[in-house]
Amino acid sequence: MINCAVIMGRLVADPELRTTTSGISVTSFTVAVDRRYVKAGEEKQTDFIDVVAWRQTADFVTRFFRKGSMIAIQGSIQTRLYEDKNGNKRKAFEIVADNVSFCGSKAESGGSNYESAATPASTPAPSFSTGNIGDFEEISDDDELPF
Repeated sequence: MINCAVIMGRLVADPELRTTTSGISVTSFTVAVDRRYVKAGEEKQTDFIDVVAWRQTADFVTRFFRKGSMIAIQGSIQTRLYEDKNGNKRKAFEIVADNVSFCGSKAESGGSNYESAATPASTPAPSFSTGNIGDFEEISDDDELPF
């Protein structure tokens, strides 16, 4: 069986970290995802998808993402049954995040606090030597290839 969901969109609010009674980190948030297809003469439509993240993934999301941040999520779709305040039985659909990634540039994120995780701009990039090209010889016959 396969249950894999991948979405990319923007957070509609700042995620808030909560802790279960057993001490496990959890956060729930909603991601706005624009639909790809727009009918002629109509405005684009957006889906608002609920996501839940646990443990280190929850810590990561609440530390580095804010309202409006572009986020990519890979996880699985999960359903749960609950009863609303009027006693009606409802079914909720949400993505349980397994992997979360940054999308876009730091400038697009509105100066989110993940800048501290980046390498400082004053650090020079490492330089690499091209080496001595004489260390290599061309193989002229395909029969001599090791693969």
